[in-house]
Amino acid sequence: MRARVAARLNQRAFPRPGDVKRARSAVPQSGSPARPGATPPTMRDVAARAQVSAMTVSRALKDDERVSTATRARVLAAVKELGYRRNEVARNLRLGKPSGMIGLVVTNLANPFYSRLALGAEQVTEEYGLRLVLGNTAEQVEREQELVEDLVSRRVDGMIVVPAGASQRHLAPDVLGPTPVVLAGRPPAGIEADTVLVDDFGGAHAATARLIANGHSSIGFVGNPPALFTGAERLRGYWAAHEEAGLTPREEWISRGSYDIPGAEAAAHRLLDRADAPTALFCTNNRITLGAYRAVRGLRSGTALAAFDDFEMADLLDVPVTVVAYDADEVGRRAARLLLDRIDENPAAPQQPPRRTVVPTHIVHHTGA
Repeated sequence: MRARVAARLNQRAFPRPGDVKRARSAVPQSGSPARPGATPPTMRDVAARAQVSAMTVSRALKDDERVSTATRARVLAAVKELGYRRNEVARNLRLGKPSGMIGLVVTNLANPFYSRLALGAEQVTEEYGLRLVLGNTAEQVEREQELVEDLVSRRVDGMIVVPAGASQRHLAPDVLGPTPVVLAGRPPAGIEADTVLVDDFGGAHAATARLIANGHSSIGFVGNPPALFTGAERLRGYWAAHEEAGLTPREEWISRGSYDIPGAEAAAHRLLDRADAPTALFCTNNRITLGAYRAVRGLRSGTALAAFDDFEMADLLDVPVTVVAYDADEVGRRAARLLLDRIDENPAAPQQPPRRTVVPTHIVHHTGA
């Protein structure tokens, strides 16, 4: 498959640099530490140092047989002395060649889920000699659009995107051209695309059902904003588990927002400070869980916790935590495989319909340190 992927990349007709609004300069060229404001060395600088022409430098760097061993050694010595590095991205832009890069756009690099997703994707792309280029949107649609435009202008061979907004129209083929896209973590809206999801509903349902089985009938919910697919699905699972047990969640026990750890701690405090405080909390991601844990620990209330996303050292918390675990690396691996399959497609043949794959979850119970 590697040979086919390389062949398909060379066959694709990429847009010219001017076709994308925000084409930007590529990777730095200086291979050695440069003084602030110093101009990176150019091929002409190398040629002057080695006392050859720029064409000879170009040929030497490509191991052209027309360059003698002695001349090549002189050129390489000049390259090392000057810290020169060829700007492969700019070169590929000029030649209309693929870049050998895959773009990965995520919404929150502070969340360990995305670092695991990136590692999983990199495991697959490295097998094909492709490099991963990472961008962070901070859940801002405008930032996502800028990153996508920039990646396309750099002629990435494909993109894995965790979408930030309610519509992904800017990722449609008629906008991006031949650059294939796979969505991860959240489904497409307004477009058709290959997608890798986590079983958000099933995991939330199982964790809430475990709390109910342990005797909790008043369970609070601290979660993502309603507009986020993951938060909506996890609320749906929480609600369904209550209904199946003949219980009705109380709206005043449900808190949803764009929470960082301090914000989640404050939200949990508001629920636990009530006269009719819930005896357990379900949290929809690892950072919300850490905030809720701070509130529970501070109150020493004995409130039980259930959490979506396992995280390192969860077993060291001094309160029991029921965790919805899954393989975040596998999300990245599956997304990368789907993307490589798209790259491998024959552009002259009918395209396969969009594919969706769901990574399963399982329950882990940490008893507390």
